[in-house]
Amino acid sequence: MGLQNLDFEQLYQGRSSIGAGMPWDIQAPQPALVELEGSGGFRGEVLDVGSGLGENAAFLASRGHRVTGVDGSETAVRRARERVAVKGLDVTFQVADATRLDGLEDRFDTVLDSALYHCLDENQRRDYVAALVRATRPGARLHLFCFSDVLPDGFPAPFRISERNLRETVGAGGWRITGLEPALYTTAVTRARMKETVEAFDPDAAFDPATLDALEVDEDGRVRAPVWYLAAERA
Repeated sequence: MGLQNLDFEQLYQGRSSIGAGMPWDIQAPQPALVELEGSGGFRGEVLDVGSGLGENAAFLASRGHRVTGVDGSETAVRRARERVAVKGLDVTFQVADATRLDGLEDRFDTVLDSALYHCLDENQRRDYVAALVRATRPGARLHLFCFSDVLPDGFPAPFRISERNLRETVGAGGWRITGLEPALYTTAVTRARMKETVEAFDPDAAFDPATLDALEVDEDGRVRAPVWYLAAERA
């Protein structure tokens, strides 16, 4: 199927071949995000791009931030609104094309991309980076987490983002990179489910079991996938 051809609307409706649940929905804020917020990484109006079911946006709102979450899936946006309503939090969610972000120009001081970048092909990535420039104010911060090229052999190429790609695409797209380092990203899947999930994306994927065994897991057995964490400021 390939990552870029995945129908996220079908996935959020439970009609995708990857099975029940989203591999990225841990039903809690991403631990790396919690740490980042605690260190003062967010200020002003916050945009959560690819907000999914809204857990990261809800966490940021609970910490006093004004947050807008956008996603391309109408089902994801509806369910995110339901989740934050239960929590009694005030977050704005809307359906939007991340490569355009129409109607959101000149609004945001901080942007969070929690595993959206690697869901786009290279042309989309360039459009996306340009859209983020239009949506932000001068001096805005960007925090981006994406899968890295140190993922085990067998993962489809679209998942494997290189440092060079980030420097050439983000760094040349109106953002001044202030930090780029390896990090770990908590998923909702075990090692075995990770294999099944990636094979659903790409039936030709061929894993060496030893490479999967090398993936770090948390105390609940959930894979902590290797990612890049990129920090940047709008030029």
